[in-house]
Amino acid sequence: MINPDIIRKNPEILKENIRRREINFDVEKLIELDNKRREFQIKIDNLRAELNKITDKIAEIVRSGESAEDLKQQAKQIREEIKYLEEQREKLEKEWKKTILLYPNIAHHSIPDKEPKVIKVKGEPYSEKYHKPHWEIGEKLGILNFERGSKLSGSGFTVMEGDGALLERALINFMIDIHTKRGYKEYFAPYIVKEEIMEGTGQLPKFAYDMYHLEEDNLWLIPTAEVTLVNLFRDEIIPEEKLTLNCVAYSACFRREAGSWGRETRGLIRQHQFNKVELVKISKPEDSYDELERLLEDACHILDLLELPYRVVLLPANDIGFSAAKTYDIEVWMPGYGHYLEISSCSNCEDFQARRAMIRLRRKNGKTEYTHTLNGSGVAIGRCIAAIIENYFVESGRIKVPEVLRDYVKKDFIGE
Repeated sequence: MINPDIIRKNPEILKENIRRREINFDVEKLIELDNKRREFQIKIDNLRAELNKITDKIAEIVRSGESAEDLKQQAKQIREEIKYLEEQREKLEKEWKKTILLYPNIAHHSIPDKEPKVIKVKGEPYSEKYHKPHWEIGEKLGILNFERGSKLSGSGFTVMEGDGALLERALINFMIDIHTKRGYKEYFAPYIVKEEIMEGTGQLPKFAYDMYHLEEDNLWLIPTAEVTLVNLFRDEIIPEEKLTLNCVAYSACFRREAGSWGRETRGLIRQHQFNKVELVKISKPEDSYDELERLLEDACHILDLLELPYRVVLLPANDIGFSAAKTYDIEVWMPGYGHYLEISSCSNCEDFQARRAMIRLRRKNGKTEYTHTLNGSGVAIGRCIAAIIENYFVESGRIKVPEVLRDYVKKDFIGE
C-alpha cells in the first residue's frame, strides 16, 4: 500500500505514476475518499472535545447540587451524533481501504517509462538445426508427459517422469544449497494461506481471479513463496541491527494464468502448477537498492553455475508488477524458441508490502518505521529445466547434464 500521506500532500505523484504505468485508475476518487474520511474524523474529534467540556460542566453542576438535565440531554444528542458519524466513517473507511489497496506501487524514478533496457548479457546465444523445443525433446526422451498431466488435472499441468523428475529434484536441492551458502536462511512454509496473507503481498484484492481459492475455508493457494516469506514477519517490529533478513524457500506455486492467452503456453513455460525457489529480503529503507543489486547477483549466480546464456533487463514503468517499484528480469536463452524468456524477476517493493503486512523496524533511538521488502526467483524450476533441455541437447539426441548438477543426478547424460 502506498503511503496515505501522498494523497493529501502530493497527489500529482499519484497521477504521474498512473500515467507512467499506463493503467486505468481513478485517482480523483481516491483523493475524494481520503478528504471525506479526514473530514469525518475532524467532525468526530470536535464533537468529542465538545462532549468532554459538557461532561466537565455536568460534574461541576452536580457537585454544587443543582440540576444539569439540559446539559445531560445535550450530551446524549452529541453521543448519538458521534455514533452516527462513526458508523458513516466506518463505511467510508472500508471503501477507502478497498480503493487504496487497488492502487499500484509508485514506480522508481530510475526506471524508463516504456522501453526495457538490457543492462547485461552473459554467454553466447546459439541455435543449431537439430535444436527443437523442449516439449518435443522431453516427450521423445520420456521425461516430460503432458498427456498424463492433462489426464490428471487438465491443461496446464505436466507429469515429470524418470530422469525428468530426478532433474527437477536435483535443481531444487542445488539452488537451495547455493543460496544457503550465500547467506540465506531456508524456510519450508505452507502452500495454503489466509486471505490477509495474500493481501499483505499484493495478490489480493486485485488479482483474485488469477489465484486458486478454497472457498469453503476461505484459504488461498500461494502463487509464489514470496507470499509466505514476506508474511512470516507480519505484524512484527524487527530491531534494525537484525536487518537485512535473507530468506529462501522452495515451494510449489499455483496460478490460474487467466490472462495468458496468446503467450507461450506450450511445454513448461506457463503452467498452473510449477516449482520455484524464491528469495526474499527484509531490509532497512536506506539499504534496499543495494540489496536489490545483491539479490540480482544471487539469482544470476545460479545461471552462471549452470552455464546457461542469459541477459538482464531493467523493466520500464509500464511493465513492472503491481507491488514493485523497480524490477530486473533475468531472461534465459531458449534455442528451441530462438529468443530469450524470463526465468526470474528481482524486485524492490520498498515499503509497499510492509505497510500492508505491518512489518516495521525499530531504530536504535526507539523510533519505528516500515521496512522495505524485496523478492526474486532464484529461479523458476520448470523454466530452468526447459532451458537445460534446449541448451544442453546434443546432436546424438541426449541431454548433457550441466557439470554442477552431476553430483545430484549421478549421471552425465539424460536419454542414455
